[in-house]
Amino acid sequence: MDEKLNWFQRFIHWREKHITDKQFTLILSFLVGIFTALAAYLLKFIVEYIKEFLTNSFDSTGANWLYLVYPVVGIFITSLFIRKIVRDDIGHGVTKILYAISCKQSRIKRHNMVSSIFASGITIGFGGSVGAEAPIVLTGSAIGSNLGSIFRMDHKTLMLLVGCGAAGAVSGIFKAPIAGLVFTLEVLMIDLTMASLLPLLITSVTAATISYMLTGTQAMFQFQMDYPFEIARIPYAIGLGIFCGLVSWYFTRAMNWIEDVFRKYSNPYTKFLMGGTMLSVLIFLFPPLYGEGYDTITLLLNGTSGEEWNTVMNNSLFYGNANWLIPYLIMIILFKVFASSATNGGGGCGGIFAPSLFLGCIAGFVFSYVCNEFGIGHTYVPEKNFALMGMAGLMSGVMHAPLTGVFLIAELTGGYGLFLPLMIVSVCAYLTIIVFEPHSIYSMRLAKKGELLTHHKDKAVLTLMNIESIMETNFLTVRPEMDLLAMVKTVSKSNRNLFPVVDVNDKLIGVVNLNDIRNIMFRQELYHRFHVEKFMEVPKARIVTSDSMEQVMKKFDETGAWNLPVVDEENRYKGFVSKSKMLNTYRQVLVDFSAE
Repeated sequence: MDEKLNWFQRFIHWREKHITDKQFTLILSFLVGIFTALAAYLLKFIVEYIKEFLTNSFDSTGANWLYLVYPVVGIFITSLFIRKIVRDDIGHGVTKILYAISCKQSRIKRHNMVSSIFASGITIGFGGSVGAEAPIVLTGSAIGSNLGSIFRMDHKTLMLLVGCGAAGAVSGIFKAPIAGLVFTLEVLMIDLTMASLLPLLITSVTAATISYMLTGTQAMFQFQMDYPFEIARIPYAIGLGIFCGLVSWYFTRAMNWIEDVFRKYSNPYTKFLMGGTMLSVLIFLFPPLYGEGYDTITLLLNGTSGEEWNTVMNNSLFYGNANWLIPYLIMIILFKVFASSATNGGGGCGGIFAPSLFLGCIAGFVFSYVCNEFGIGHTYVPEKNFALMGMAGLMSGVMHAPLTGVFLIAELTGGYGLFLPLMIVSVCAYLTIIVFEPHSIYSMRLAKKGELLTHHKDKAVLTLMNIESIMETNFLTVRPEMDLLAMVKTVSKSNRNLFPVVDVNDKLIGVVNLNDIRNIMFRQELYHRFHVEKFMEVPKARIVTSDSMEQVMKKFDETGAWNLPVVDEENRYKGFVSKSKMLNTYRQVLVDFSAE
């Protein structure tokens, strides 16, 4: 073991002497691309194998009772795997990445390199109504983070490698290198500089190339554009964008509400019973909710007639009822969020990438079908085209990532001929949802806590700082009942001019400023007449250890103070923060953050 360790140490030293950090970062980004593509392939293989094995013999002409069983079994196995083997929360993968970038120096636990693959593979294969993409993005980011940690890369490089892992995961699972790059810049908010662009490109292209080698070069969804886009359809595209924005808002709010309901219960078996029951009933009634729903997307993108579209109701109680097609799809739009939330709330593991694509495709199809059926306007609205455009709209709205929506859908389907309407729908969906939701479904939890790293440079730098790094603790405390003589003795032992006043429980009462007692501290006749409680002052503000750095800066600005005391949630004294040290730290973090 020691020999292996020494060999690795020698390699590290050799690398530091012969290969620059920038060059080695490019090498690591290439390796991240390979590993993330292989991880994505493994996850997709597990999902497809389990799904095919379980549903291959299903009867398409009626209801299948096993839909009531499989999802429950999948959630139960996944829940046991997470609680007994992983023993860590691996849900909300992209939120975890954002938190790691903002608050944990881009360090992601090693088990995340494999745990999400098996947990989400079992969940989705057995019918969990979630996507495999967020888990594989967490897997890719964990690969990047841990590969960088092994080779002792600095914090900024780790952040970049986390972004590379995410880009490689999206690129590998979708065979969409541009979308992988844009996703990292838009959703993870990695700053776009020349130093970051090249590693991200290398990872994305490498991951896509490996995926091409393993699964072929064809697009993930086959799409044949029968109707080229016309200027007369622009109003319909704008209308679809607004509709997608509203559906995104419903999806986001409903998912948060349902998750809050599940969060009220601490017993995992209670959550399992609630989630499993809800999911199995919904899948039994609406089989398209089974798994990722990509079969439904393929059907709506390639169907050209009512007969083909009606097959979406196969395997269900609605089979053969053509008149129920649109009500059936509208109910799926309404209930998809319940199925996805029940999957994760009940103990499963998955993301909202696939649900966004699934819902967007159905929303676009329903919008165009209704327009044609009721003769809204005088132009035919191609269902296939608008189903494709709806996918971009929902992804843009739910993730607050319009560029990701445009490029991902174009690359997924090869639908580059619809680039302009894809952009119109994405932008309109985004502009619609930000009226109601300033943050994406991924970032809203962190934004509420002030832990979200953003493209706003000032806020980003403050987020990267923390109170512990700027708090000073070498201040001598005094008690309110101490007389002036005891105060003078304390002053003689200190090199600071501030003295926090605390009670017997170390709770902060006030502060003594040396300048306020300088005129009496040498008058011996006053030594026993004056006590600390007479000349202490109440601090202009208190910094609480749970405050964000943005709140700390705001308190300094509002009070005009140069020093403020720090207390915990129960008002126990912890130290002082000085504005000068905070500004010096801010400047250093800004230099590190902005350096090419």
